[in-house]
Amino acid sequence: MATLLLVIIYIAFIGLGIPDSLFGTAWPAIYLDFQLPISAASAVTLLISSGTVISSLLSARLIARFGTGVVTAVSTTLTALALLGFSLSGHLAWLCIFAIPLGLGAGAIDSALNNYVALHYQASHMNFLHCFYGIGVSVSPYLVSLALSSQQSWRGGYRMAFFAQFIIAVLTIASLPLWRKVRQTSANEAEDESIVPLSLGKMAKMPSVRAVWFLFLASCAIEYTCGTWGSTYLVDTKGVTVQDAAKIITFYYVGMAVGRFVSGLLATKLSSWRLIHIGQTVVFSSILLILLPLPSEFAAVGLFLIGLGNGPIFPNLIHLTPKNFGKEFSQSIMGSQMAASYIGILLMPPLFGVFAQRIGTHSFPYFLLALFAIMTAATILLIRMLKKEKRYS
Repeated sequence: MATLLLVIIYIAFIGLGIPDSLFGTAWPAIYLDFQLPISAASAVTLLISSGTVISSLLSARLIARFGTGVVTAVSTTLTALALLGFSLSGHLAWLCIFAIPLGLGAGAIDSALNNYVALHYQASHMNFLHCFYGIGVSVSPYLVSLALSSQQSWRGGYRMAFFAQFIIAVLTIASLPLWRKVRQTSANEAEDESIVPLSLGKMAKMPSVRAVWFLFLASCAIEYTCGTWGSTYLVDTKGVTVQDAAKIITFYYVGMAVGRFVSGLLATKLSSWRLIHIGQTVVFSSILLILLPLPSEFAAVGLFLIGLGNGPIFPNLIHLTPKNFGKEFSQSIMGSQMAASYIGILLMPPLFGVFAQRIGTHSFPYFLLALFAIMTAATILLIRMLKKEKRYS
């Protein structure tokens, strides 16, 4: 029964990934359709990320009251309705309105399922979980490129994404009795009730928590800056067509899924920290590849490799949360980590939008290099603190 529930969680994580790559891939077509400046994407991404920060910080209290299953089902339904709203929007204002429920739903799913798997399953399962997220974010750019190639507008891609998300939402609702049965038969029957909520102020006073916030912020900022602006960079700086750029971004997300799948296989032999360090090395090498003045094919390979290297970092950090901070505090800190992640998503892609508007999209690899420097510094600080607390292995 626990295995069947894990399958449902995997499918729900596909649903978490589907909306995340849609907007960045479709934006080159959207801003031309609406006759907007390129930096207008920031308004939508800011609202999406704000919603995820809010719901992530509230996740511990929501899960303690309603349970992980209910939070997952409601949140997935919320994101499906938001995607439908995007597909029907005819103005930037409507995109902004539907960005709010999209963000609120995504943050709650992320925090709830990540902590559940971290508590009850092995590290390999966590990596495979995020591999399924990679499947979701890989599907969306393909749907957009398919819609554009078949003479549909970007709305066609959003409509197809809505139907996929709607099916997943129905499945999560149908699985609610399964969550109750697993809780009744599990040795961890009261995992939702054992949550000890921590205030944001208390967490902010913990040096190791502050360090992990910056680590999550930088890792996710790299991921989403590539997803949001990689397509525009390829079109504006490398001369790639909109359709081909969408296909390349699909392979970027495929790289992320492959990285997490391979990490899941290696998790039985290598520690989570070793996998994180390997991923960071690949990311650094990939950014240097994009930075070099080489043809567009090398930039495409570089984006794929960034996805491959950055992919395992997030799930392995997530899986370490109960060990790093204690099981009873893991949901609160998990929520704060998700919030830090989405603050990175909230601030960094829009910040690059400003750079793209004023300096040009050619600054893209330099921006990624700066984010990587933040990631490296945060990693060093976190490991140093965990060693002092004898929590690092």
